[in-house]
Amino acid sequence: MKKTLLILIPLCLLIPFAFQMMGEDPASKFIDSLSPEQRSKVVLDFEDQRKLDWHFFPSTMFSREGIPLDELSSPQLEKLEELMLTFLSKSGYEKVEKIKGLEDVLRAISGDSVMRDSGKYFTTFYGDPKNDPVWAMSFEGHHISLNFTVVDGEVSSTPRFLGANPAMIPEGPRKGDRTLQEEEDLGFDLINSFTEAQKQKAIFQEESFKDIVSFNIPKVDPFEPAGIPYSELDADQQKKLMRLIDEYLNTMPKKSAMERRDKIMEEDLSDIYFGWVGAFKLGSAHYYRIQGKTFLIEFDNSQNNANHIHTVWRDFDGDFGRDLIHEHLQSSPHHH
Repeated sequence: MKKTLLILIPLCLLIPFAFQMMGEDPASKFIDSLSPEQRSKVVLDFEDQRKLDWHFFPSTMFSREGIPLDELSSPQLEKLEELMLTFLSKSGYEKVEKIKGLEDVLRAISGDSVMRDSGKYFTTFYGDPKNDPVWAMSFEGHHISLNFTVVDGEVSSTPRFLGANPAMIPEGPRKGDRTLQEEEDLGFDLINSFTEAQKQKAIFQEESFKDIVSFNIPKVDPFEPAGIPYSELDADQQKKLMRLIDEYLNTMPKKSAMERRDKIMEEDLSDIYFGWVGAFKLGSAHYYRIQGKTFLIEFDNSQNNANHIHTVWRDFDGDFGRDLIHEHLQSSPHHH
């Protein structure tokens, strides 16, 4: 499996959807590998509004459409891996795998094999990738919600939620192993580089939130700007902030990440605010928010004695491909 992953990574970076023209794209290959019964679970109508009802709770707490990993054969799982590697970068795929693996850690700690099940991550399609110019796919389970919308070959990849519990494994053979540590450490690095005057602007609340504020609502509108604007950071701090944003973008394939970053850089950077709440080091609750003209990043580590991370990227106009779909409808003759 590892060898297959390494071979596929360059393909996902360079030509993630080139196979579609030949009818051999990874999405179609995965769907073609399913039995009729499995396919009926996996492929739903594009207009099915359940695709907007996303969540990051365990499957025992939130019922999901689609098919779980534990109902797929080994060849089907390999095809799903190939498909995931067209939507995610190498580091993004590794983060997803690491988060899934935490279910086994939680099962060992709690003894609960029903709630803590790494086989309960669900794949669902909305629309038919083989025949439809517009379709969507979600991959979702505990602490993972990946939502991709493909419109005429262009891809939207938000909402994108990744979480980690435990964020640092407290015991066992993997004791001390951390998940999503880059998102956490880069945030600490930035806030701890601020002067006291900058911290007074950046900190917009004393007590940390108990979760990401946007939670799982289908559409997010911009919050009132909170924190310190990009323009009030020195050059080194501005680089640190962009490095933190890049850590979230780098979950996507290189080409997609670069395109999204270019769009951010074309906007007025003074519209980007970095806000902080809570402690400045590991072990106590903390939260940060990065908001620009078109996007929102939230990071929260406050639950379970500050050892339980939630992160999310939202696009105000682009979640679930809304902007791409609107553009498609405007340019398609049969919609006029």
